[in-house]
Amino acid sequence: MRKYWSLLFLIPFQVVNLFGQNPMPDTTALSYTHFDPDFQLAALPIIGSNPSTGFLFGAAGTAAWYMGPKQTTHLSSAQISGLITSKQQKIFSIKSNVFLKDDKWDLIGDWRLFFSSAPTYGLGTGPQSKKPVANQSYEYAEGLFSEPIPTSQMMLFNYLRVHEIAMRKIRKSIYAGIGLHLDYHYQIKDNLLSLDTSNGASPRITSHYAYSTLNGFTANNYFLSGLSLNGLFDSRDNAINPYSGRYALISFRMNSNLMGSSKNSSLLWLEYRDYIHLNAARPRHLIAFWTYGNFVTSGKVPYMDLPAVGWDQFGRSGRAYTQGRFRGNNLVYGEIEYRFPLQREKDLLGGVVFVNATTASNTGYIKLFDYLDPAAGVGLRLMLKKDARVNVTADYGIGKYGAHGFFFNVNETF
Repeated sequence: MRKYWSLLFLIPFQVVNLFGQNPMPDTTALSYTHFDPDFQLAALPIIGSNPSTGFLFGAAGTAAWYMGPKQTTHLSSAQISGLITSKQQKIFSIKSNVFLKDDKWDLIGDWRLFFSSAPTYGLGTGPQSKKPVANQSYEYAEGLFSEPIPTSQMMLFNYLRVHEIAMRKIRKSIYAGIGLHLDYHYQIKDNLLSLDTSNGASPRITSHYAYSTLNGFTANNYFLSGLSLNGLFDSRDNAINPYSGRYALISFRMNSNLMGSSKNSSLLWLEYRDYIHLNAARPRHLIAFWTYGNFVTSGKVPYMDLPAVGWDQFGRSGRAYTQGRFRGNNLVYGEIEYRFPLQREKDLLGGVVFVNATTASNTGYIKLFDYLDPAAGVGLRLMLKKDARVNVTADYGIGKYGAHGFFFNVNETF
């Protein structure tokens, strides 16, 4: 769950310890209730503000549990959040990663319902001056296609996402399976768009409208729906806050008119994470690596469904930037984070230092790695429950083009 700029307040109001044990001295909670010994629940209120949403409030919760013996089954987790803003935005999401008994199946879910708004900045990384509104082969008015928009382009939209992947264990740490994906953007309103020339005014074409018109999409709604083939290697010791192991995912998504897609297309997702210990006696002291690439391999994909930073499953990439700040026909992201405990013996408090970078393409104008847009920042960690490694993260990042912000989450960034 990606959080917002200038967040004013986020504290744990309840942690339900369902292990039937006394709280450990290096964890924190306000209340405990004893139920099923394999289930933990943490809940957080969210109150804050940012330029895109105005005042916002809501709640977020995370659950962690085992579907089988701890010796042979990874920890399962789920996160749910709901936000309401003063600009009449409503944002709901459920994210899950469930390991069945003995890790025989790994089920990955990503459900979202947004009644929202967001700025877009055209396609590709780099300065706005390098991002033409439309390809030169499609001209709306004389010279208009070559005029970049120097500011953000605010859009209103509703969005439904339903992604479910089921993978069967083939051998230790290796899984393969299929997924079902639905993305539906509707009631899209492009605030900068102006096609009215009745008074002699020149039309104002936006990146979204130009791309949609050029590629045959209606500008106010579109579907992206299909199946995926997936392969996974996951040797992490804990999915929500790893201290060791590796994670590699390949997902090839095929979107078809037969399943409701506005157009046929395919996308390829490649992802890798690694965790390197720096102190065997303190496993929390480590360096973590994360990289992924998202590529349009065939056909045409709707503008809002193109690869974009911050639109990974848990919305964690691109700290310092707003979600969707960089978007393109293809996108590659990388991040390195140094994690360390702040106490000599306990694990209640921790810190991080991170750097990340994004590159995205704009067909015909900007190639991958023509521009790398970096960011860096620091953060604090508060361990809510040591057994499951449930923690709260608070990060501050600074990027290019004046980007900066606070980011609050439940569970580790990656």
